[in-house]
Formats: sequence, structure tokens, C-alpha cells
Amino acid sequence: ASDGKWNQSESVQRRKAEFPQSWAVASPWSFCIVGLVACTPHGLYPLHKREEQAKGGIANSGAQPPLGYTRHAKPNYIFFIRIKITLGAGNPNPTTFPYESFQLTLKNGEKLNIEGKLLEDALQYGPTAGLPALRSWLRELQIMEHNPPHKNFEISVGTGSQDLITKALEMFITPGDNVLVENPAYTGIVSFLRTLPCKLIDVATDADGIVPLSLEHVLSTWHDLVSIPKILYTVPTGSNPTGVSAPLKRKREVYEIARRYNIIILEDDPYYYLQFTKPRTPSYLSFDVDARVLRFDSMSKILSAGMRLGWVTGPKQLIERIDFHTSVGAKIAVRRVVEYREEKHRVSNLQPSSISQAIALALLTHWGHTGFFAHVDKVSRFYEEKRDVFLRCAERRLKGLAEWAVPTAGMFVWIKLLGGITDTQHLITAKAVEKKVLAVPGMAFLPTPSPTPYVRVSYSNVTEEQMDEALRRLAELVVEEMSSINVG
Repeated sequence: ASDGKWNQSESVQRRKAEFPQSWAVASPWSFCIVGLVACTPHGLYPLHKREEQAKGGIANSGAQPPLGYTRHAKPNYIFFIRIKITLGAGNPNPTTFPYESFQLTLKNGEKLNIEGKLLEDALQYGPTAGLPALRSWLRELQIMEHNPPHKNFEISVGTGSQDLITKALEMFITPGDNVLVENPAYTGIVSFLRTLPCKLIDVATDADGIVPLSLEHVLSTWHDLVSIPKILYTVPTGSNPTGVSAPLKRKREVYEIARRYNIIILEDDPYYYLQFTKPRTPSYLSFDVDARVLRFDSMSKILSAGMRLGWVTGPKQLIERIDFHTSVGAKIAVRRVVEYREEKHRVSNLQPSSISQAIALALLTHWGHTGFFAHVDKVSRFYEEKRDVFLRCAERRLKGLAEWAVPTAGMFVWIKLLGGITDTQHLITAKAVEKKVLAVPGMAFLPTPSPTPYVRVSYSNVTEEQMDEALRRLAELVVEEMSSINVG
């Protein structure tokens, strides 16, 4: 600019005018990177600032514009020129790699080969959002299974769904924010949120998931519009730790509240395909008319946990920002302090593992969507049988000593110990360990830690004999604890 100050708008428009065919946001391994124009001259700004809503682009039938779609929600512009010879990329030369092919042998004896172009892609740096062929397959899956009503959605593959969730949280949260979290909640995300400069706001749950009256009460009685929560985190299917699933009617009630108060829903749904009843309960994504849902799926429970693959589906603008976080970095707090004085830039993991993606793609392409659905149905039946094993053993060993809701999906059950027991922390972390039984005390799952009579048990990896013995030992502990309470 004439005054010597950098002007983003002028710079962007000038480059667009000079090279109209070369302006794009694309993978750096396909082009020569000539310049990088930041979102603002001062770095990355929060997505959720409401003062500058984007004009158009996102369908929104609610009374308010969708939260978070500001000019800051767009990724940095990257300026590319197509060239035939590149001296810029630091990709290792693939001729130095010692691999000729990979062969996978399935349990039914079928063999799948990873070779040629797929192997080449698997061994090299890849697109931030994942291999295009895998993303295309997953996009078709999401349309078949969820059919999102807004079509401006994108998919990004990540190093497990939890990695994608944490990036989304970092993307939304700024110092002093309040985050709605169901109570109890998945401890992995609760623990992560405690490292960020935000406050966790509990929302009560029951046998059908989030209680709409609790959510409405929190929001309707909030003291000011500036600090009102902007995001809601939930595991709606086979919840970890409770094992409960929200029915469609309950989800619609929660969604309508989110619309009224302009809340973005983070739908963490790794147990979606482990539902024990058919048809599967529709997801939040399936009726997201406002584009206010970020849905997180996982391959950990259906293909392999060690592959570390998950994917996020949601509005294009938000997915692009998550990808930008993965490929470049993010401004985050490195420690939680009262005034949030200390910040650093963290470079992220650049991309999900290309080898893991290639393995998944080879298998999914071989199966097709029909084969995939047949596989997940088989997996859900397996865990349903495991659930039934727990129910038989619990009825035999814990009747009169504990209460539990029957899980309708997933691999967990939430047990309430009776007899005046109000705190399971020491009972489970010390006394149960002495009896060589491992479970998780309920306090670990509370957004606001406090004594609780609950215990989380997983039935995914034990035989009926092992489950019966474990619950027998737990029953002994409960009886002993009851006796000590009565004596006291």
C-alpha cells in the first residue's frame, strides 16, 4: 500500500488479477508455492467471533446466522503457479524406498495387494485431508448413511477422530470461553479441555442422553450474550462411559435448542456402527439443516484401533480450517494460566498416515459399501453378545448391590453401587486393584470432579468366565464397603 502498510485485501486481489488461473487452495506437492498470504497481518483469529458473519455460502434456516462463519474461518490463501519442474518440494525420492508391494491377508483367506500407484501414494507425503480416493469413498458412505441436508459439506481424514476433535476445539476456543459438555463425558476429551483456557459447563444426561430441559436451563439463564457457550460436545451413541444412546426424538429436541441459541454441535460418534438395534438411529448430521454439526467418525472400533484413522464431516469452511491446522499449525495455550499470558505456535502432524489410509482404502474398495455394511453388522452383533454376557453375570453377581442401564450400543456399562456408597474413587483405584480387577471410577468422567457412586466397566475383551469372576470380586468389595459404612 502507498502508506507502506501491508493490506491483505489489496494483495490478494492484485495476485488474483495477475494470475487468475493459478489462484487456488491446493496441495503444495502439486504446485510450486510462490507466496503465502495470512488471514490477517496479526495471525490466526478465532473462528467464533460473531461480529463479522460471512455473507452467504452456508444455508441457515434458523433465526440467527450460523455461528463461526466469519472471514477468519477461511484458510490462508496459498498462491500457486503450475510448473513442470519443481525444485521446491522436499519429498524424498521414492526410488530409495525398499518396498515393492504390501500384501494383506483377510481372515477369510482373501489377499489384497497394495502396489503401483496406491503404494506410491502410501509411501510418500500426501494430502492433508487424506487420500482423494479414500475421501471419495467416505463421502459416498456419508451420503448413503446420513444424507446431510446441506450439500456444502466436506470430509477430512485424520490421525484418529480424537485428533480431529482436539483440533476443532482448539479452533473454536479462546480464553474465557465456556464449553457445554454432557455429564458424564468421555474422559479423553474432558482431560484435553482442562488444558485449554475455557470453563466446562455440565449438561445433565439420563437414559436417553442429554436432557433437553437441562440444556435449555443452562442457556436460558445465562447472564450475558458475550460469554454464552458456543459449542456442545456429545457422544450420542453407546456413550463412553454410560453406554446409553440418544433416540431420534431426543436428538431433535437438542438440535432445536442449539438452533435457538446458535450452538455448534460436535457429534463424536465412534460407536455409531455398534448399535444393537436396526435400523440405526439417525445422526445429528442427517437432519443438520443449518450446517452447525461437525460429525466425527472412527475406524478404530470397526477396522483397527492401531491404524489411527478417523474422519470428520461438516461445513466446508470449518473442515478447511481443521486441515489448515493439520498442515501448518495453530496458536494454542501451552499451559493454563489465569490471564493466559503464554502462547506458542505448534506445528501439527501434517497429514494422517498414508500407509494406514492405503490399507483402509484397499479393504474398503474390495468390500464396496455393501461389504462394509455387512462387516459392521457383524461387529455390532459381536458386541451385542458381549453385552449380553455382562448382563447375565451382573444379574448373578451384582443384583441388589448395584444398578445399571442396559447398553444399546458400544462396549461400556455405567454401574451405580448401592448400600450408601457415595464415592468409588478409592474403592476402584486401590481396593479393586488389590483384587486384580481393573475398572474406572466414575469421577474420571465428570466435567466437574466430585464424589460419585458410579463405575465404568467395559465388556469388549473378556470371556464370560472372566466377566463372572471380575464381578464376583467387585461384589465382594461392595459388600465389604457396605459393612464398613454400616459399622461407621
